[in-house]
Amino acid sequence: MEYKPTIGLEIHAELKTRTKMFCSCKNDMDEKRPNVNICPICLGHPGTLPVINKEAVKHVLKVGLSVGGKMADFSEFDRKNYFYPDIPKGYQISQYKHPLVSGGELLGVKITRIHLEEDTAKSSHVEDPELSEGRDDNHASPTDGYSLVDFNRAGVPLMELVTEPVMHSSVEVVKFGEELRLLLQYLGVAEANMEKGEMRLEANISLSKNDKFGTKVEVKNLNSFRSAERAVEYEIKRQTKLLEEGEKVSQETRGWDEKKQTTFSQRSKEDSHDYRYFPDPDLPKLVLSEIKDLSGETLSKEINETPEEKRERFKKDYNIKDSDIDFYVSNLKLGAFFEKTALSVSEEKNFQLLSNYIVSDLTSLGEKAFGVNPESMASIIKMITSGELSSWGAKNVLQILAHEGGDPYIIAEKGGFIQKNDEAELTLVVKNVVTQNQKVVNEYKSGKLSALQFLVGQCMKATGGSANPSVLKDLILKII
Repeated sequence: MEYKPTIGLEIHAELKTRTKMFCSCKNDMDEKRPNVNICPICLGHPGTLPVINKEAVKHVLKVGLSVGGKMADFSEFDRKNYFYPDIPKGYQISQYKHPLVSGGELLGVKITRIHLEEDTAKSSHVEDPELSEGRDDNHASPTDGYSLVDFNRAGVPLMELVTEPVMHSSVEVVKFGEELRLLLQYLGVAEANMEKGEMRLEANISLSKNDKFGTKVEVKNLNSFRSAERAVEYEIKRQTKLLEEGEKVSQETRGWDEKKQTTFSQRSKEDSHDYRYFPDPDLPKLVLSEIKDLSGETLSKEINETPEEKRERFKKDYNIKDSDIDFYVSNLKLGAFFEKTALSVSEEKNFQLLSNYIVSDLTSLGEKAFGVNPESMASIIKMITSGELSSWGAKNVLQILAHEGGDPYIIAEKGGFIQKNDEAELTLVVKNVVTQNQKVVNEYKSGKLSALQFLVGQCMKATGGSANPSVLKDLILKII
């Protein structure tokens, strides 16, 4: 019997607010200068008093409502005690027994809790060439350099979402992470750019041959979905190998080495009692029912359409391919472009045709694609459905429109892309092609159906691609 992996996630996302979680310092993740957005509160100076950022609380409650979670009536902040250079106070303000949100579900994955805390400072290690000069890699020392701490990030509002251990593969992990990121962006509560460190994943992985959980290993700070997928897959293989060789899996925290594509041991896994949680005496308790603009009814009115709601609406209103719907859910600009163009196209039977040109042809134009407006795109679709433009002609018109602008019909006329439908004119072309390709004609008559397409192609070539292939096909069959 194979070992069954069980995976739970802890996901941290920095919230989009004007100021930090407990002080008035600017919350700006694009700031490149170190230690600019800091003050005595986020630096943990003695005697300072934190103040709760109401907007951050509101953001977390919106996420909770969107996943069907239970909003707390009573909530409070706790001190999570541990010493590390990126925690200036010697403790992190977080939530333990009374999170803002309990329960909920996203993509069928049950959520344990969603709570609010402050982010830590950012540490970086710099190698000192003078100290390491003359040493090879095998003799390098941790003291061959120094560490720097940037406190700009210290105190930034951080949402933590914890799932139940109900996932069983790296694919499920990535799907959940991507959906949560989309949800945060749709709600406007976070940018969640993983490349900037605004969203980070931690995976708790255990293996077992039965329904009991195995020993849990936490892999921390996975800053891309690619890293998360590979780290989970590596850890499953590592633990499987240990168990098959009769060894035990240690409960520990591990990191992910992007260069080596392996996990590595960091420290033994702490339990909650190791952090000595206790309510923060400097912060008031929150009774959310007494705060009018934090009620579920008020917040529900502020919540925009969620990714899942948009999928359902697109399926109902436009009936296009699921893969196209997912594309528009993930690409907000192009989703809006499709909807505006669809208003002009109006007929449902043409929505998939429109989508085909947006997903394949328009996106291939890159940034220039946004030089094409919905009205122009709708004109191209109408010319295709009326038989005035072939697929080949439409692609050419779209290219010119994106680079030079203008009126699609005038571009089509000037470029000679308008399809010829005049049967009298096209009959002469067809008769000439049939005469020159008698062998192919005979092949078609003997049952080789692909020969007909060859004849159509020759006619298209003779007209410079301007003839209507459907008209050509009918004329060829009529003549032969």
